[in-house]
Amino acid sequence: MNRYPVWKYAIIVVVLLVGLIYALPNFFGEAPAVQVSSGKSSVKIDAGTQGRVAEALKAAGLAPDLITLDANSVRARFATTDDQLKARDVLQRTLVPDPSDPPYVVALNLVSRSPSWLAALRAYPMYLGLDLRGGVDFLLQVDMKGAIDKKAESFANDLRSGLRDKNVRGAAVTRNGQTIEVRFRDAAALEATKALIQDQFTDLATTDSQEGSEWRLTATIKPEAARRLQDAALKQNITTLHNRINELGVAEPVIQQQGLDRIVVQLPGVQDVAKAKDILGRTATLEMRLVDESAEGRAAETGSGPVPFGSEKFLDREGRTVIVKKQVLVTGENLTDAQPGFDSQTQQPKVDLTMDAKGGRIMRDVSRENFRKRMAMLIFEKGKGEVLTAPSINGELGNRFQISGSMNVVEANDLALLLRAGSLAAPMEIIQERTIGPSLGADNIQKGFDSVMYGFAAIMVFMCVYYMLFGLFSSIALAVNLLLLVAILSMLQATLTLPGIAAMALAIGVAIDSNVLINERVREELRNGASPQAAIHAGYDRAWGTILDSNVTTLIAGIALLAFGSGPVRGFAVVHCIGIVTSMFSAVFFSRGLVNLWYGRKKKLKSLSIGTVWKPDADKAAAGAK
Repeated sequence: MNRYPVWKYAIIVVVLLVGLIYALPNFFGEAPAVQVSSGKSSVKIDAGTQGRVAEALKAAGLAPDLITLDANSVRARFATTDDQLKARDVLQRTLVPDPSDPPYVVALNLVSRSPSWLAALRAYPMYLGLDLRGGVDFLLQVDMKGAIDKKAESFANDLRSGLRDKNVRGAAVTRNGQTIEVRFRDAAALEATKALIQDQFTDLATTDSQEGSEWRLTATIKPEAARRLQDAALKQNITTLHNRINELGVAEPVIQQQGLDRIVVQLPGVQDVAKAKDILGRTATLEMRLVDESAEGRAAETGSGPVPFGSEKFLDREGRTVIVKKQVLVTGENLTDAQPGFDSQTQQPKVDLTMDAKGGRIMRDVSRENFRKRMAMLIFEKGKGEVLTAPSINGELGNRFQISGSMNVVEANDLALLLRAGSLAAPMEIIQERTIGPSLGADNIQKGFDSVMYGFAAIMVFMCVYYMLFGLFSSIALAVNLLLLVAILSMLQATLTLPGIAAMALAIGVAIDSNVLINERVREELRNGASPQAAIHAGYDRAWGTILDSNVTTLIAGIALLAFGSGPVRGFAVVHCIGIVTSMFSAVFFSRGLVNLWYGRKKKLKSLSIGTVWKPDADKAAAGAK
């Protein structure tokens, strides 16, 4: 009746083993480290970078505990903060000879102390939020006026192209702030322009007037269109910041909108405010321009002549000179996607580009007029441009085209990543910054850990005193619930914050409630005269329905918090929902396994160690004696 088959015990053992392995990294703590990441989008982090870091530290007499390489950075772990600071200075001098043009970013960081065999099993600790780990917190103000000005300039350029396509002569288009003015020599051109704007520029509102022999049309962006542009600019800035910061390997950054024109950026584990500002300021701008292939341009490219008027000199990723024209054809705003792949005919690596409607129209016109000429793709960071690639135009381009040629798979992936990085839709400035030191974070962790442990100990003492051996089983099940909760959060690489620790403390109370229901149900069966084995069986079976109902209703509330909450509320909800699921496993499945293992083999069981069982007959006898 009260015996588990072997396969159920096997499930319990496997779950406990997996839970222990994935929860273990969280108990090793964090060590000071120095992180070396890319300072330019064209600089790659690879085994060669790791070797340079190791050689520089060895030459300086510094012995790191561990040097690791991931996709975005090299991290050297040290035993003390003194060694960490010395290593940062050494690597800064070695890897960044010119601070005005840094190829690498050398920053302080924190990494896990867990051994390498756990990392080989992909067992990593939970990410810690800003309030627990320390780091930097920025509040960025987005220049919405700049976004509208930029869009007005785009409208002005598009309007010039549209008038040229419609063969409207004598129209002069100028932009004055967020207003576009068009002057005409005759009324027919005015009417043609009004029709064009009404047909193709629905976001513009127009007014016209006559000044002597000239007509003037003034176009302004409609208020509702301006609001859409501002929302789109804010979202694009958030996406771009995500892309750039993720490439730098910052663990679990928080980048979210605050109000109508502000963005909050939290970088846990980053202690160097100057480097954090550098990370935020490294947002790239992508531009596509034609290569100057005139005789003067080729002479300038070989160094035998000056750069011709209307062109500029840039270097490619190999350090070679490329002379490109100043006219910008399209920017990163027109690029919607860039994906690596293989050419179906030559099987060579390629990059597939997708442009928006405006970009596709421009590329189609440019490719028709410049067949077999080269087009350079430049990326600008901190005002300095670099040529990513300069392929030849071998056919008519449009919304979708590909870049192929002398590049391998890795280079194709890198190029696609750089092209996808995008640009800021509007300029931003830091209006508030806050640094949380690791000592404050450690204090928060200690207090949160103490609150959970003290609560756990108090519940365990109460359960053992009140329910005897069944209370001990419940306490062990509660410990398993906590273990599984930590393990699942680690497997999901969730971010733990102070509200998450509060949810852990709440999960202990929710989990023990299920065991209280089971134990009281077993007591009730014993009071009704059931045998001990029958009481155990009926107690677990009949309490299951109540436990399921209570946990499902609590889970609904947690899911609502998860769906509609944000920030700390969402972090609380994640831990709360996972804690409910693990509590049902530990309180019912695991605790019954312990009870069955202890009592299930006893055929002539006469009593259970479950505390005092008050029977109705004993109560009546006591009342009669009085």
